[in-house]
Amino acid sequence: MNVKTQFSIKDLENLSGVKAHTIRIWEKRYNLLEPSRSDTNIRSYDLENLKKLLNVTFLYNAGFKISKIAELSEDNVLKIIQEQSENKKEEHAIKLFKTAMFDFDYQLFSKTYRDLLEYKSFREVFFDIFLPLLNEVGTLWHTGTLDPSHERFISELIKQKIIVETEKVQDDKKNEPQVFTLYLPYEEIHEIGLLYANYELLSAGFKTIYLGTNIPLNSLKYIIKHHSRMTFISYFTVKPDKESVTEYIDRFENEIHKFSSSDLWVLGSKIQNAIVPKTKVNVQFILSLQDLIHKIENLKNNNILIK
Repeated sequence: MNVKTQFSIKDLENLSGVKAHTIRIWEKRYNLLEPSRSDTNIRSYDLENLKKLLNVTFLYNAGFKISKIAELSEDNVLKIIQEQSENKKEEHAIKLFKTAMFDFDYQLFSKTYRDLLEYKSFREVFFDIFLPLLNEVGTLWHTGTLDPSHERFISELIKQKIIVETEKVQDDKKNEPQVFTLYLPYEEIHEIGLLYANYELLSAGFKTIYLGTNIPLNSLKYIIKHHSRMTFISYFTVKPDKESVTEYIDRFENEIHKFSSSDLWVLGSKIQNAIVPKTKVNVQFILSLQDLIHKIENLKNNNILIK
C-alpha cells in the first residue's frame, strides 16, 4: 500500500479546519501554497504544503492577520509559533503530533510528549491532548483524508506511552480482594480505551488481569476458575456486530455468570444509546472514561472506609 503524500484541497480543509474557499483565496492572493495541477486543472498538495498550512492556521487562530503571516519567512513563522505556544500549549502540541504523524517522526512525537509531561500529569495529557487528537484522526481516517498507515502510526505510539505509564504502577501494592479482568470482545482490536482503563485501575491500587484484544467469550471461563468473584470490563467500539449488545450479555450470563458471581462493566460507542438489559448479571454501562474514573475513585474510597 502506498502511503498518502498528496492531498486534495478538501483534505486540507479537513486537516486544518480552514474552508477550501478560504484556502483558495490565501493561495491566490498571498501565494501561501504551491499546489501541482493535473491535466484537468485539479489542485494537489504535497506534505510541505500541508505542514505550511498547519503552521499558518495556528498563527491565524492565534489572532495574526493572514496578510502579515504571508510576509513572514519560514524561520520567522516557526519562531513566532514557538513564542505563541506558551499561550496555546495544547493546540501547539496537537499540531506537532499531527506533523509527527505525517512525517512518521518518532523523535518529534517523543519530544512533544516529554515537554507536555513537564507541566501536565499523564491523565491530563491523555484527556487534554491524546483523546482530542485521536478523535480528530479517527474522523479524518473515515473521510479518507488520512492513509491508514498514518492513523496506525500515531495510535501505536500513544498505546506505547500508556503501556510505559502502566508499567510504572504495575508493581505497586494492590488492594485485595477486588480484581478486574479487562478484555475486548472477539475480533475487536480498538485497544486504547481499554489500556487506559487498566492504567487507572492499577493507579488506584486495584489488581487487574489484562487480556487485551480479540477474546472469545468462552475463554473467560479460565479466569473464573481462579477467581470466584470477578468484575469484567470490556470496550465495545465496533464489536459485537453479529449479535446485539443484549444478546452478547445474555451469552455472558449463560457462559460466565452461571458459574461465578461475575459483574460486567461495558464502555464504548456500541452502548451509548443502548439500554441495560434485565439480567441476573450485574451489568453497568459506563458512558465515558471520565465516568469510569469516578467509579474507580468511589470504589477506592469505599474500600478505605471498610478497612
